[in-house]
Amino acid sequence: MKPFLIGIAGGSGSGKTFLANKIFNTFKDDVLIIQQDSYYKDLSGLEFKKRALENFDHPNSIDIELLKTHINKLLNREPINRPTYSFSKHIRKDQIETLSPKPIIIVEGILILSFKELLNLFSLKIFINIDSDIRFIRRLKRDIKQRNRSPLDVCTQYLSSVRPMHKKFVIPSKSNSDIIVKNENDHKSIINIINRKLVNSS
Repeated sequence: MKPFLIGIAGGSGSGKTFLANKIFNTFKDDVLIIQQDSYYKDLSGLEFKKRALENFDHPNSIDIELLKTHINKLLNREPINRPTYSFSKHIRKDQIETLSPKPIIIVEGILILSFKELLNLFSLKIFINIDSDIRFIRRLKRDIKQRNRSPLDVCTQYLSSVRPMHKKFVIPSKSNSDIIVKNENDHKSIINIINRKLVNSS
């Protein structure tokens, strides 16, 4: 059976990782999660100050060719060498992680449903639609704690690129989804849909 590929998109802080982990905790060893953020282009050729000024919320920031190649490999039951990205230095680390395909593969990221070349690969496309204030607070907490960012840096980036790119690219991609999730009550429905798809495919 071909792996069941799920795309999860939505604004920064909408709960994409939370939903992906909920699916993982339900189906355990049958799930592989791939983050769009692992596929940021390597900016090691630029000085750090110039790297920090890049627009990381624009589709051009993603190495879409590598991501598409890796997704196709996984769908063909081939392992991949996933890159590892440093959010503090804005470069790819030397480490790679070899990942093997699983029956359920989740690809999550803000722009996942913005790439037309990926849409036909997904068996299920999910968009999480959460209030912008909640998303910003979640992002602020995450970037300070996990990515060593200052509150000022987070706010500056949000106003200069995150919010405008969300309006330009992320929100329009909602029309490419099969399901729009508005709160955690919808998660149970997602799990039931995956269960039915797997049963029908077996």
